[in-house]
Amino acid sequence: MSSNPFLEASRRRRTQYSLGRSLPIPQQATIELIQEAVRLSPSSFNSQSARGVILFGDQSVAFWGIVKDALRAIVPADAFAATDAKIDSFAAGAGTVLFYEDQDVIRSLQDQFPLYADNFPVWSEHSSAIAQFSVWTALANAGIGASLQHYNPLPDAAVAARWSLPASWKLRAQMPFGSNEAPFGDKDFIDDAVRFRVHG
Repeated sequence: MSSNPFLEASRRRRTQYSLGRSLPIPQQATIELIQEAVRLSPSSFNSQSARGVILFGDQSVAFWGIVKDALRAIVPADAFAATDAKIDSFAAGAGTVLFYEDQDVIRSLQDQFPLYADNFPVWSEHSSAIAQFSVWTALANAGIGASLQHYNPLPDAAVAARWSLPASWKLRAQMPFGSNEAPFGDKDFIDDAVRFRVHG
């Protein structure tokens, strides 16, 4: 096992569904950590298309209430109890990061570089994924639990209206975070021989 600091930080990044409200660092430090993690994440053509909404306390609870209302409209009533409990577990955390990609930036790049027009939406997804991983790892390294969720596009319109978000912002993922209220189990990995090919 490598002792590389980046890999050590990556090993601490695990999915945490048992979240609490007691953050190990101040709220402002948490905001700055999230912002810096996104800021340092690479993007195609240095487009910096990632956008974020950071919700704490009642604002985070309100977001998950919007998600729950959207799901209630499509999940059968007799099967909703499990969904209800899952959403409540996300709302139990200290906050939520909403990851967006600014479509105006992507369209501008498509206009400037038509040869790569079809690639920019794909590269945007790559950039968003890197930002998500960066934030998740930074939170874990600070002792903050989190998980990555994808309930978009169900709540998108209601969320944009609630927090007056630009129409060009497209929701890509949601990350509830908070104190770690349960230990992590073991994580299994598939064999390297299945996953990798090395030549030379």
